[in-house]
Formats: sequence, C-alpha cells, structure tokens
Amino acid sequence: MIINVKADQITVPSSVGAATSFSEAAVVRLVNTASTNRTVTVSSVNTGAGKIGTFTILGNTSEIIEKRPTDVVHVGGGTDVMGVKVGYNIS
Repeated sequence: MIINVKADQITVPSSVGAATSFSEAAVVRLVNTASTNRTVTVSSVNTGAGKIGTFTILGNTSEIIEKRPTDVVHVGGGTDVMGVKVGYNIS
C-alpha cells in the first residue's frame, strides 16, 4: 500500500467536543506511540449524540480508517495517538 500524506499529523483530541474531521479527510492514518491501548471513537458530529462506532488501537501500532469527510474522531484519553489525513493506493 502506498500512502499519500495530505497534511501535518496532529494529536487526536481526547474529548468528544474537540473531535476532529482531519480537514474533512475520508482516510486517516492513526498511530499510537505509547504502550497503552486507546479507544478510538468515530462520530457524525462532535456533540456525542452521533456516535458511529469505536475500536481499540493497540499500543505501538498504527491503523488506517475510512470515514465520511464530515465524520469526526477522538480518543478516550491521553495524548499519544497521532493522526493525519492520507490518501492511499493499493499496488
């Protein structure tokens, strides 16, 4: 897989009110730089009412998620999960 970086990475917010769409990204690469597992939440709005789902990103791993451009992402605590808007091509 080839990843096209489309922005600077940021720390994924740790509260629903601060959740980010990563500049309306459809694809986001997340990396957990710590050994602690973190819960990632994807929502349709950043009020907590539109939760789409959650998953656990294991410590010291990365994941790529696909979402609607207006969907927002936050983690359940900490400052060790980073995210960046990307595009990809499977070659």
